[in-house]
Amino acid sequence: QVQVEESGGGLVQAGDSVMLSCVVSGRRTFDKYAMGWFRQVPGKEREERECVATINYSGDTTYYTDSVKGRFTISRDNAKNTVYLQMYNLKTEEKAVYYCGVSHFGGTKTDDYDNWGRGTQVTVYS
Repeated sequence: QVQVEESGGGLVQAGDSVMLSCVVSGRRTFDKYAMGWFRQVPGKEREERECVATINYSGDTTYYTDSVKGRFTISRDNAKNTVYLQMYNLKTEEKAVYYCGVSHFGGTKTDDYDNWGRGTQVTVYS
């Protein structure tokens, strides 16, 4: 059974940095799967989660939504079954629950991902 666990969220001031981590267990072929970070704000459904960043199985191809380009970095350590999201210069509007997803083929839609964690809350105050 695949388990996905995010961590690293918290309460931060606008302009600060946070690194999120996501550990995947129960899957011995972590390095065969793409990973994605999504965020969900109150009032939005799961299908409306915004894709923030994705990374392919080997880590050499990444995607970022326009609003985070130059401020966020996604990376992975396949030896640790872990994917990271380093976020710099956070904005108040980026307050959300951040979720990590596991995908066979990658993509920017929630339907592209088979397994999810419970999320980690990031709250940005001014």
